Amino acid sequence: MTHASYSRENGRALAVLGLAAAESAAALRALAADLDAAPSAVSRAASEAASGDACARAGALLGIPDVVRVAGRTSASAPTVVCGALRALVGAVAVDANSTDAAGEVFWRLHALTSSAAVAAV
Repeated sequence: MTHASYSRENGRALAVLGLAAAESAAALRALAADLDAAPSAVSRAASEAASGDACARAGALLGIPDVVRVAGRTSASAPTVVCGALRALVGAVAVDANSTDAAGEVFWRLHALTSSAAVAAV
């Protein structure tokens, strides 16, 4: 995985796709849970599930800081770096599978991993 600080050849475009797939999966899950949900509630659920904080926690648990290449002055464990790399990973799944549904499944597995780790820490 390559961060933009390291090379012009990086995962930024994949991160855009990964974020869209994650937000779409979260919105779909919110609507599946409550078909009468207010648009603001669906939007909030999608934003929270795919937020930078949630994404950075999941990426840190996966060990992304150990595998992402960054420039010397950039911290591989910075939340924005970790989150961008995780979103790029989700986007890469979508491209490889030619399916945002597959990317959404990966996103939810990662989301569950993060949620389980948070509960275990309490």
